[in-house]
Amino acid sequence: MKVNVLRYKDNGNATLGLLFIDGVFECYTLEDEERHVKVKGETRIPEGTYKINFRKTTSPLTERYQKKYEWFDYHLQIQDVPGFQYVYIHVGNSDSNTDGCLLVGSTVDKDSMFQGRSVPAFKQVYKKIGNAIKNGEPVTITYEKDFSR
Repeated sequence: MKVNVLRYKDNGNATLGLLFIDGVFECYTLEDEERHVKVKGETRIPEGTYKINFRKTTSPLTERYQKKYEWFDYHLQIQDVPGFQYVYIHVGNSDSNTDGCLLVGSTVDKDSMFQGRSVPAFKQVYKKIGNAIKNGEPVTITYEKDFSR
């Protein structure tokens, strides 16, 4: 499975994008802004291709998600990102909800950099990616050039 994120707007505080799975649009994305010097919890990950797998560790965040969503097993972790740890795909509406992770949503307001209906988008993306991983299929995510500049 190939997941692609096409970043299309960075306002200096947050980045909006489009997420595709095997070439089909799935949802919108929201991340932190681009920085040339990384600031912990305030910087999006670099462009490139990375593997996605489950992070089979039970942290307090994992337990919270498992209690809240009956379909949730473990976090989808974007792996081997240079200079970053524990980069997940998860629920969230604004850049205050991410520390370098990829947030997904079904709606977006590009003026306020807010995305809505995050839980339905997350459930849809989680099930598709999670099922591929459970079936032994390799899953990669490619972050593409930000064309907003």
